[in-house]
Amino acid sequence: MAQTEQYRQYVIDLVNRYASYKSRYGEIDLEAVTDHEHGHYEVVTVGWENDERVHGCILHIDLKDNKLWIQHDGTDVGIANLLVEMGVPKEDIVLGFQPLYKRPYTGFAVN
Repeated sequence: MAQTEQYRQYVIDLVNRYASYKSRYGEIDLEAVTDHEHGHYEVVTVGWENDERVHGCILHIDLKDNKLWIQHDGTDVGIANLLVEMGVPKEDIVLGFQPLYKRPYTGFAVN
């Protein structure tokens, strides 16, 4: 249980870090979306660039079955790599955005 809480804190720290960044263009906000009850954590963009609506996901991580499931990673550094640097073993990180048949070749958990 302590491990799960540590992982949750790592993810919250990352989500808050990325949500604190400022967009270089348009009137776009980055928002941290955290659902502790269900283990969902996201950073989304919302706003306008010129006359175009901007809304999308930059980062989505789920905490389930004591593993971190990276559902979407739109960062340039690779969130899985940051989590490993923070101390999360690769076998506790699932690259959920990869098809199941590719996961054995990623070096991370399959599921």
